[in-house]
Amino acid sequence: MRFLKSSVVAILLLFLCAATNSSAQNKSTSKQAVEARLKAAEKPKSSSPLDSVLDTLFAARTFEQTSISPDGKKVAWVETLAGKDGAPTGNTAIYLADRESDAPPKRVTAAPTNVARAEGSVAWSPDSKSLAFLSDATKPGQLQLYVVATAPGPAKKLTTVKGLLATPRWSPDGKTIAVLFTENATRAAGPLVAETPETGEIKDAFFEQRLALIDLATGEFRQISPADTYIYEYDWSPDSSRFAVTAALGNGDNNWYIAELYTLNVALGLMKSIYKPPLQIANPAWSPDGKKIAFISGLMSDEPSVGGDIYTISANGGPATNATPDMKASASWLAWTPENKIVFGQFIEGDAAVAAVDPATSRIDQLWRGQELVSAGLWGPNLSLARDGKTSAVIRSSFSDPPEIWAGPIGYWRQLTHVNAAVKPAWGEAKSIHWKNDGYDIQGWLTYPSDFNPAKKYPLIVEVHGGPGAAVQSEWPEPSDFATALAAVGYFVLQPNPRGSFGQGEAFTRANVKDFGYGDFRDILAGVDEALRIAPIDSNRLGLTGWSYGGYMTMWGVTQTNRFKAAMAGAGLANFQSYYGENKIDQWMIPFFGKSVYDDPEVYAKSSPMTFIKKVKTPTLIIVGDSDGECPTPQSYEFWHALKTLGVETQLVVYEHEGHHFSKPEHQRDRTRRTVAWFDAHLQPSH
Repeated sequence: MRFLKSSVVAILLLFLCAATNSSAQNKSTSKQAVEARLKAAEKPKSSSPLDSVLDTLFAARTFEQTSISPDGKKVAWVETLAGKDGAPTGNTAIYLADRESDAPPKRVTAAPTNVARAEGSVAWSPDSKSLAFLSDATKPGQLQLYVVATAPGPAKKLTTVKGLLATPRWSPDGKTIAVLFTENATRAAGPLVAETPETGEIKDAFFEQRLALIDLATGEFRQISPADTYIYEYDWSPDSSRFAVTAALGNGDNNWYIAELYTLNVALGLMKSIYKPPLQIANPAWSPDGKKIAFISGLMSDEPSVGGDIYTISANGGPATNATPDMKASASWLAWTPENKIVFGQFIEGDAAVAAVDPATSRIDQLWRGQELVSAGLWGPNLSLARDGKTSAVIRSSFSDPPEIWAGPIGYWRQLTHVNAAVKPAWGEAKSIHWKNDGYDIQGWLTYPSDFNPAKKYPLIVEVHGGPGAAVQSEWPEPSDFATALAAVGYFVLQPNPRGSFGQGEAFTRANVKDFGYGDFRDILAGVDEALRIAPIDSNRLGLTGWSYGGYMTMWGVTQTNRFKAAMAGAGLANFQSYYGENKIDQWMIPFFGKSVYDDPEVYAKSSPMTFIKKVKTPTLIIVGDSDGECPTPQSYEFWHALKTLGVETQLVVYEHEGHHFSKPEHQRDRTRRTVAWFDAHLQPSH
């Protein structure tokens, strides 16, 4: 699990308190303070710190993908387009540049007049002479597959389908392009997007993502994987005769957690399971000699968020071998080199890294490590790697530097774009800090307030990341990042990576199994103590927040301690027992809790905030989308209902047609404004 104004479905401003007269007076004061702060935040002030950070967050141009040609000479990337107000439009553009040239990049498009369209998912031909990509040039909202020569010239349309296309890849022989296809899809794939409303008799209805092929000579489009099977990821065999795929029967959003590794015959469409993993798997990749398939396996809580060890297995099946046993890091992506070694991305504590492992000896060589994120478009550290296994393209960013495209030998990249040169952070310096707890070495990021004055004391907000299979790294924040906004308006912000996070190996990631809210929360509180020790923070002005798993940890935290004087729980989980039957991805819970809720309800109750709800005293803002399939709205209602019944100051805000990931810029801005107003009212002195 992870992780406005006119579109808000429900803004339930209910400020309840204990029965004493003094509490009633405090309630009235708090309500007035929140309303005043929110009203002030909505005023268009160019000098307002909150307006400044919102403008900064939305000003940075972002990149969805970068891809280097197999010969390493050219780089393509997908750049987001903004409207006149700076907000994302949903449109994207593809650009192409020579890696070692200073010549301006060229636009690649299927639109006849270069009008704004959704274009992306680029894939190079094996000879580096052509580029495949997806575009909705002919019908907005319906992507089709196109191919263009890198000269470039006019794009050729290859498909006319109805449904969702994704992840095109050329066959090694250059004769075919594979693509993932969900016929007649009603929404984008994945549990992060807003769920389609269900009415009438509710039945299991699956839209399977299948593997399809386009023959470049004839234009034939055919689906080759079984109609009852959902394909998540795939890779061509070197001889173009087979695929390695991760797949599962039934519901695609839910069953990723039990996906198996298969081979799929191109000519016959026959699938053969070659590995049923004990935990989640991702990123299958065929070795250059065709003998092995590598993949990442480990305890993962979200489909896009990959972390674990690297395994190899014979392409014909058999036992899998761990190539990175006892690695004190988490692999996030991998690719083979011509020498049959594996280059892979790493979470190392809060850093990003690139390493290489020889699967025959398990020797790991560090190629690069830094306090920044390098990515080719996936979550976590990853690259786009050329055929030589050495040259790459990446999107680089950090807390202090907005994203740009870089390319070159690994660790010696050259900057290709400068689209964000004028964008500067509106928040203070972010420092990597370390502390010990229960025998673990814990890392986190402490972001300083803007205009920091060491002679003053500041409030601190703890923001817990989603997952728990994830890690906070130094990367430029997304426009929806409310935690960074807090650092820009006068708060220290602590973002810990407690046990259960990626970055310190599988034993660390698995350390919160059957222990949600206990050891991980102790790690977080120990991080608060460390922040108090090293920075001028007022211990009486502490706040707690987070989204998804962080929203759960916020709900949990206010039932366990009164140290926090205010909280915002985003898309949280109040009751694991009721949550099990409400969410759309219950398969994720078995590896973390050991059994289903029907077989062991006690282990779910042990970690449920509702079990300890009568201990809550902390004023808590609760925010959620009304179409969230990962952390459904009833969980937030349940927690809000309990707080208002018990006389705890609370507020619930539900956003219309938002899923687990908020997609509308106006909702993202409003969420940030409300969060800042809530903490200001409770933690900042009156002005």
